[in-house]
Amino acid sequence: MRRNPVVPYAIIAILGVLTVVIISFVGLNQRADIQVAEEGGSEQTEEGSQEGETTGADAEAVYQANCAACHGGDLSGGMGPALTTVGSSYSADEIAEIIQNGIGSMPAQAHVAGEELSALSEWLSEQQ
Repeated sequence: MRRNPVVPYAIIAILGVLTVVIISFVGLNQRADIQVAEEGGSEQTEEGSQEGETTGADAEAVYQANCAACHGGDLSGGMGPALTTVGSSYSADEIAEIIQNGIGSMPAQAHVAGEELSALSEWLSEQQ
């Protein structure tokens, strides 16, 4: 007697769907963990720094979260230009304006604002 050839394909399909469901739940759990970490991190930043003062680690974290994908984790460039000497070309205010409005092929990063924007632009202006 011959086996039905549909059975192995049905088993593979069921395993595939089950894998997708499991990976989705894992991703949702990670998303919740990231959100909790971000909320806890912002509280720590508020407690750890004085009013009007930001630490270099904060600016680097903002850079890693928002800029490193294009400009490289070490400012060496990638899809975007290198930022290792950006401070010699632009002031902190000019860098903040570029971040907010974009320049050339760089899109505006309007979601970076307030203390994050000022910390990031100050930190980048020190890169000379």
